Amino acid sequence: MFLTLLGGFISFALLILGITAVSNVLFFPRLKATQAAQQPRLSILIPARNETAVIGQTIHALLSQTYTNFELILLDDQSDDGTGTTATQAAGGDGRFRLISGTPLPPGWLGKNWACHQLSQAATGDYLLFADADVRWAPGAVAALLALAQGEQADLLTVWPTQHTETWAERLVVPLMSFAILCYLPILPVHYTNLPAFAAANGQCLLFRHGAYEQVGGHTAVHHNVIEDVALAKAIKSHGLRLRMADGNRLVSCRMYQNWPEVRAGFAKNILAGHGGSAPFLLLSTIFHWLVFLFPWVWFAATLNVWPLILGLGGVILRGGTAVFTRQRPLDALLMPASVLLMSRIAWQSIQWQRRGTAEWKGRKLDPHPNPFAGREREPAPAPSPSQGEGREGGRS
Repeated sequence: MFLTLLGGFISFALLILGITAVSNVLFFPRLKATQAAQQPRLSILIPARNETAVIGQTIHALLSQTYTNFELILLDDQSDDGTGTTATQAAGGDGRFRLISGTPLPPGWLGKNWACHQLSQAATGDYLLFADADVRWAPGAVAALLALAQGEQADLLTVWPTQHTETWAERLVVPLMSFAILCYLPILPVHYTNLPAFAAANGQCLLFRHGAYEQVGGHTAVHHNVIEDVALAKAIKSHGLRLRMADGNRLVSCRMYQNWPEVRAGFAKNILAGHGGSAPFLLLSTIFHWLVFLFPWVWFAATLNVWPLILGLGGVILRGGTAVFTRQRPLDALLMPASVLLMSRIAWQSIQWQRRGTAEWKGRKLDPHPNPFAGREREPAPAPSPSQGEGREGGRS
């Protein structure tokens, strides 16, 4: 009887996830190589801390875009590896490029949020494109972004880059980000309701209408938030503005991490905050994923019953289908149970960081207070004038 009830619960969960995934595959926008109808001034804003390995390629790719009406501002955030020099050399004297050094990190701010705030103060464009230093740009990517933003009249367009993965740790964990978006977040209420619960964003690529960014308070409003991208998306909805999401479709891509320690730390710094800072909620989420994606295989191994086999294959098919849509490796879906175990290890790391107050990223603690995910409100430091963003150094998480 217990197994029957548990099997029914798993079946229902897979059904809901499947319906969500199918509707998202049908309605989730994808970037298309096309020119924008209008040519507004664009500010491309990149915070960079110790990114010399990738920044030259990024600067070169952005300055080679088919869309040309932009300024490219890089904030070198106390790098000690020559990031600023590498970026300047890659720019080759192009007048659209500008390098600034960040000011010291004020109390109550997280590094990336402070860096992005300074960049916004220096920006002059009608649109603001915040992008990570390791994002890769096809020649028509920026034009495609602006075309979609204009077509959708988006106040915030966020793009989920096609993720490049090479090591097994990357292949088993990184695609779960797209899996979660496609299976857990229905795109229609994201686009057509103002409910903040249906809001998500990816800080790797955020394209704001400048006025909308200022209306929601910009990064000042989320100065202390570990998952500032989601907080900004919620703010957009709360102000009655238009949020749109899209798949990068290989025009925008990224390799987030290089190995298991980077994967573990990168996801651990966000996963608990993504569960409202609640360790019990994260534990319940972990148990749910064990039941839905791992337990059916244990059940099948113990009984050789067809029903748990179908349930196990259902989870694999969901994972494989989202991999096909986001241009990942569909055969890696066969290792979905291993992915769940790795995410459990990441969840444990995050909880340990919360308990000890030792979460770090890019050499900085995520929060100067004991609980880095508590999200307690604190007063931000006074915002600098645009000129204060030049000539000094600052921070990025």
